[in-house]
Amino acid sequence: MPAKKRCQFESDVRCNSAALRIVGQCPHCRADFCGTHRMPEHHNCQNLASCRQQAFEKNKAKLESERTVAPKMAMA
Repeated sequence: MPAKKRCQFESDVRCNSAALRIVGQCPHCRADFCGTHRMPEHHNCQNLASCRQQAFEKNKAKLESERTVAPKMAMA
């Protein structure tokens, strides 16, 4: 029987909690974490800055595509 995956969070002390099976893997750094450390902000993800930049660019593109432009009114 394979050993349980353990949380890969390390700061001063390594976390010994079991990693979550489905939602425990960080999509940005691909490391496995427990419920406490699974969010990128909670495990000091090395790819957090690029993640934020990608989210910003995606949101910016969405907002720009939805922008309405008022038609110019012809002066009579």
